[in-house]
Order: sequence, then structure tokens, then C-alpha cells
Amino acid sequence: MHLDAESGGGCVTTTSGRPRPPPPEHASACLHLLRAAGEGCLTVRKAWLVGGAVGGCGAGFVGLLLVGTFVAASGLAGGAAGAAVGLAAGAVPAQYTSLVQRFGHTCSAISAPLLAAQLYQESGWNPRARSAANAYGMGQFLPSTWAAHAVDGDGDGKRDIFDPADAIASAAAYDCELAKYVRHVPGDRTANMLAAYNAGTYAVLQHRGVPPYKETRNYVKSITTLAKSFSKPVGRVAPTAQAAGAINFAQGKIGTPYLWGGSGTAAQGGRFDCSGLTQAAYRAVGVELPRVANDQYNAGPHPARSELRPGDLVFFSTDLSNSRAIHHVGIYVGNGKMIDAPHTGAKVRLDDVDSPDYFGATRVTQDGAASLPTDLPASV
Repeated sequence: MHLDAESGGGCVTTTSGRPRPPPPEHASACLHLLRAAGEGCLTVRKAWLVGGAVGGCGAGFVGLLLVGTFVAASGLAGGAAGAAVGLAAGAVPAQYTSLVQRFGHTCSAISAPLLAAQLYQESGWNPRARSAANAYGMGQFLPSTWAAHAVDGDGDGKRDIFDPADAIASAAAYDCELAKYVRHVPGDRTANMLAAYNAGTYAVLQHRGVPPYKETRNYVKSITTLAKSFSKPVGRVAPTAQAAGAINFAQGKIGTPYLWGGSGTAAQGGRFDCSGLTQAAYRAVGVELPRVANDQYNAGPHPARSELRPGDLVFFSTDLSNSRAIHHVGIYVGNGKMIDAPHTGAKVRLDDVDSPDYFGATRVTQDGAASLPTDLPASV
């Protein structure tokens, strides 16, 4: 298993990593990748060769994988991502999964992924959260709103704003109540409901839709986008246009020494840890990811293992039912390989993806990354 434990700013080595086999350097592996890329690969490959991006087959292994990335993006970019049903495996912390699944079906206006995205945006799953506006708990209720709309989610006879069961049930029930209040308002039903949760029902009724408040519009967009990350995709997940550039950046860092907490700054000698490398790779193509691996997991939809494509982030966890236990991340480059910064004493390199602690993958999107919360409330 991968033995890098993520703690705060980056990956920590708890014990030495297992030996990795060297990347394939024979022509058959490269030809296999080119064939897998589909029609038109020779034209793209020629363009890369003329540009000097790829050398011989062994030295240019990752470069040839990039060919497949460009071809896949050009051939599939117009495809649908597929309708989402249910929660993505492990996306919700294990102790809350059953609650979100249960109360995510309180009414037809909400779903489990939407409820999960809302709770993550509100509190980051912190049941003791308290905002500067004195909103409390996982659902960030004001005391007056809680007094009027709280639900006893676990049947213990109490309505405790800090009890996750009560908070999750109450958030779902309040969403459903708001959806009824704004059901005749023009526009998207989900957007209007979320806007009412953030800005109040009156604001939505007054403006005949999502009010023109920057905070509220960002809130609505963030949650509807995040819901895709919490959803279990059905069918193919559309490729991302930035994948090839991110891989190209990471390829250029192969051989760079690992540094715990490293983000590649000059003061750090250009060194990285695992999530610092992935953050820098996507920053190079204009996508701003969170600093920590378990937050990066929510930056887009989650393709199945069989649907991995170059550029996907691949994650490893100490608990395969819990995304918050993710401890390592790399950038998938195809053929079962990833580029990663593995642990102290090692260098950025090609590694195998297959491992007992493989958790899942994320296809990073610009909107997905932008939707992640950056200013969560502190604990009481």
C-alpha cells in the first residue's frame, strides 16, 4: 500500500514506500497507447514530434500518453457526462453516508448528492461549526431558524443543532419547505430553493428568481457544481481540456526531490509533496485546486477505475469508505501509471496506480475546482 499520510499541508512519510517497477521502455507499449488513442493519433503525434515535446519511445513515454489525452479530448469533448444517481462511493464521510442517503430523499426537490454538496459547502462536515454570523452546526442554521424548522433526525426526543443526525435531517426538511414556497417562481427550481436557503424566501420572491447578490449566486453555482462531485456517474465522464497541460507540467518535474509540505516555490528549492505537485500542475493550466489531497478529491466528477483517462487525479486512502482519510494523490498518465511525489527520500516519478489502498479518481474541472469552499466556519 502507499504509506504516505496526508496531514495538514501535505504528505508525510510514515514508513518507506514499496519498490516500484520501472516504466515500460519498449516500442510495443508505446504503440499500444497510440492504438488505444484512436484515429488521428499519428497526426497529433507528428505535431508533438515537430514541436520537440517527445523524444524516443522510452524517453517520451509520458509524451506519447499525452497524445492519447489530446485525441480523447478532441473525440469526446462533446459527449454527455451522464446522469447521476446516488452518492459517489466514499465521497461523504462514512459516519454521515447513511444519513445523507436517507434524508436526501425527503422530497423530490432534493437528492443525496445535492444535500451532500450543500452540507460540505456550509460546514465542511464539521458538526461543531460556528460562523461569524452566529450560524451553527453542519447545516449552519441561525438559532431563530433552527427554533422554527428543526427536525429530530435520530428520534432521541431532542433537536440538537450540533447533532449531525438532527442537522442533516433539518437541512433536508428546510430545503423541501423552501422549495414549496418558491415553486411558482420562474427559473430553475433547484437554484431558487438554494437561493432561498442562503438569502431568504422573500429575496427570491421579490426578484422572481435567484437574487442579484454575489454571495447568493456563488452559493447556488458552487452547490450545483459540487453535487456532480458527490454523484455516482452513470456512463462516460467527459474529459477535461486541461489534462494534457497538467501532465506536461508534472512530466517536467520528474526527478525533483520530495519535500513534505512542498509547493514548488523557489524558497523550497522547487520541491513538492504529493498534493503540492497536483496543485501546481493544474495551476499551470489555470485551474486552482485546494492544497490538501482529500479536498482535491471534490474538484470534479469521479470516473470508474475502468474509465480512467490521462489527467485524472488518482487517490489513495487508509479507509476505502471515507474520502476524508485520503493520504496520497497522483496524476494518471495512462497504461496503469501515474506521476506522483511519493515520500521523503524519493523523487517525483512514474508509479503504478494499482494498489490495495486505491480509493478512486477525480476528473478535474474548472467549475468543480472553483466551487470548493475556501472559508469554512471554525468550530465552537
